[in-house]
Amino acid sequence: MIDRHDIDFDGLTIPVHSLNTVVVGSGAAGLNCAARLFREMEETGVPNPENEVAVITRGIGLGTSYNSGSDKQTYYKLGTHGEEPDAPVDFAATLTAGGCAHADVALIEGENSLRGFYHLVDIGVPFPHNARGGFVGYKTDHDPRQRATSAGPWTSRFMVQKLLAELHRYEVPVFNRHHVVAVVTRGEGDATAACGLLCVDMTQQGAGNHGLVLFNCPNVVMAGGGPGALYAISVYPREQMGPYAVLFEAGVKAHNLTESQFGLASIEPRWNLSGTYQQVVPRYFSTDADGNDEQEFLNPWFDSMSTLATDIFLKGYQWPFDHDKVADHGSSLIDILVQNEVVNRGRRVFMDFRENPRATDGLEPFALDCLRPEARDYLEKSGATQATPIERLAHMNQPSIDLYTGMGVDLWHEPLEVGVCSQHCNGGFAVDVWWESNVNRLFVIGELAGTHGVKRPGGSALNSGQVGGIRAAQRIAHVYTERDTGADDFAALARPAVARLAALIGRIRGAGRGAPDAADVKEAIQQRMSRFAGMVRSRAGIQEALEAAQAEWAAIQREGLRQQQPGYLDAVEVGELALAQLGFLEAIRALLHRGGGSRGSHLVTDPEGRLPHPDLGDEWRFIPENTALRGEVLGIAYDPAAATFSASVAAPNPTPGGEFWFENTWADYRNASVFTRDPAERARPYSIYRDEGGAT
Repeated sequence: MIDRHDIDFDGLTIPVHSLNTVVVGSGAAGLNCAARLFREMEETGVPNPENEVAVITRGIGLGTSYNSGSDKQTYYKLGTHGEEPDAPVDFAATLTAGGCAHADVALIEGENSLRGFYHLVDIGVPFPHNARGGFVGYKTDHDPRQRATSAGPWTSRFMVQKLLAELHRYEVPVFNRHHVVAVVTRGEGDATAACGLLCVDMTQQGAGNHGLVLFNCPNVVMAGGGPGALYAISVYPREQMGPYAVLFEAGVKAHNLTESQFGLASIEPRWNLSGTYQQVVPRYFSTDADGNDEQEFLNPWFDSMSTLATDIFLKGYQWPFDHDKVADHGSSLIDILVQNEVVNRGRRVFMDFRENPRATDGLEPFALDCLRPEARDYLEKSGATQATPIERLAHMNQPSIDLYTGMGVDLWHEPLEVGVCSQHCNGGFAVDVWWESNVNRLFVIGELAGTHGVKRPGGSALNSGQVGGIRAAQRIAHVYTERDTGADDFAALARPAVARLAALIGRIRGAGRGAPDAADVKEAIQQRMSRFAGMVRSRAGIQEALEAAQAEWAAIQREGLRQQQPGYLDAVEVGELALAQLGFLEAIRALLHRGGGSRGSHLVTDPEGRLPHPDLGDEWRFIPENTALRGEVLGIAYDPAAATFSASVAAPNPTPGGEFWFENTWADYRNASVFTRDPAERARPYSIYRDEGGAT
C-alpha cells in the first residue's frame, strides 16, 4: 500500500501519496516504463516495489496509443530478417539522416531496439512471424530497408492492452482520471530537481478541496503524449492534451517543436490513411460544402493515369507530406492538391474505395497494367489484382476494413471524407541518453520526448517509446532509489503550486461574462494552429498567429477564463493549451527567421519562392529547405518569472566512440556503474551480484 497522509493548506485538506516514482501517462511508453521499473526494483532488492511505483492518467484508453493507427500500424525495429545484415549503428544513421537529431540517443534506440520488441512479443503482442520464427519486415516511409513490422491496424492498442495486463499482474496502482497541473521542484538553476506532482482528481472537481491530490515522489516520468488538442484538423484522439505547459512552467527545455508530421487521414472517424489504403489506388474526388458537384480534382494536374495512379500507390509508404516529394509529380503533390481543394477552394475531399480513379481530363482509363513497375509488382506479389480498390483492400488487409466497420463506416458502401491532418510531433522536450530532462529526476518518454529530427521512419516512435522507458527505469532503479523529501519539507515545497492553482480555480468560478469563454478560446487556438502552423507556413502568417496568441494569453492572464459547464478543469486545460501554443509558435518563428525554409513535413510559402507545379497559384510559391540548418537543434525554453520564451541553437550530439572490452563491461555491469554518469554517483547492483566479491 502506498503511503498516504493529508496536509492542510489554508483550509484545503489535500491527500499526499508518498512513493519513489510516478509515471504520467497510460500509453505504450508509460506503461512499459512502469512495468520495467517494477522489475528493475524487484531485481535490485527494493522491498515491495508495487508501493514505490504508480501510474497517473487522464483516462485509461483515452490516449493516442489506444486510439490511433493506420492500415497496419508500423513498429520500426532493428532488422532481423532477410539477406541484408543490420546493425545498431546503421539503424542510428537512418534515424539521424533527416538532420537535427542527436546521434548518441539514436544509437541507444538501435542498441535497445530488439530488447524492447521481443519483450512485447513475449507478453503477447501478435507480431507475425514466418514458419521459421523470423519476423519478416516491410518498407515504411523514410526507411531505406525493410525494418518495419505490424500487428495490424491496432498495433499500439495491442501494446497498451498487454502492458496494462502486465502492470496489473505486478499490482502497480493506477490513478485513473487524474490530470497533472504542476511539477513540484526543489533547488535552483542546474540543481533544480523534481520532487512531486500536483494533480486534479477529475471526478472530484466539486469537492471541498477541489479534487486536488499531491504526490511526494523524487522521480517523475512524463509520458503524456503529443500536442493533439493544438490543431483543428487533427487525427489525434480528441482528449489528447500533452502536458506541454506543465513542463514549460517547470523549466524543462524543448527542442525541434517546429517538426510535426502531417498526412492524409479521415476526418470522422479520425484515422490515418497510409499503407494499404493508398496502395489499393482508390478514387479521390471533391464536392461542394453540401456534398454535391463531384469533381475528379486530381486529374487536371497529371499528364497520365499511370503517373496519377502510381502517385496514389506511393502515398502508402511515402505517407507523411514531404516537401522533397512534390516536384516532378512526386507523391506529396497529392497532399498539396487536397489542401488546395479544402483551404483555397472551400470544397470537401473524399477517398472512395468502391471505384478506381476515373478517366477524365484526357487521362486514359485506369488499369493495373498502367501502374509503374514499383506499384504493379507490389500488387501482383500481394495477389491484389482484383477489379476494385475495396476488393484489393479486402484481399490484402481485411482488418483495415473491419476497424472502420467497428467505428460505424462501411467502406463497401460509402466514401471517406479526408484532409491533411496533424499526426505526430517529431520534436518535444530535450532528454539525455537516460531520457532525463534538464530538470534532474524528471524523465520524458514517448512522443513527448523530442528524440526525432526533421524526418523519421514510420513506426520509429513506438520503438523510441519502449527504449526510453527501459532507460528511465534502469536509471531510477539503480541510482535514484531513495526518497529524500520528508512530509514537512514537501508541504513547504508544494505550497506555492497549491496556492496558485487554488487562486486560478477561484478566478474561473468567479469569472464574469466579460471573461473569455474557454470553449471559444480553444477553438480559436486550434483554428489558428491549423491555418498558420500546419502543413503550410509563412513568416507573415506565423507573425500574425503569434501576435494573436500573445494578445489572447494576455487577456487570459488579465481577465481569466470562464466555462459554461460545472467544474473548472476545462478552463485550466485551455489555459495550458494557450501557453503550449505560444511555445510552438515561438519555435516556428525562430526557425523561419533563421531561414529554415521548407523541410520535413511543412512547406514555407513566400511570394518570391518557386512553384511546386507550374499551374498552381502564386499562393503556393515556396522557399526550399536551408540544408545547412540540419546541423543544428533549435531549442526553446520558458521563463515563468518573465513569462517569455527564448530560443537557442546547438549542434546535435555526435555518435559516441570507443570500444568495449567484455571483461571490463562485465565488471561494470556487476557493480552497476553502467547506470551512472560519473564515479561520484553510487549505484545499486542487481541482487544476484550484491554479495559477490563484496560489491554493494
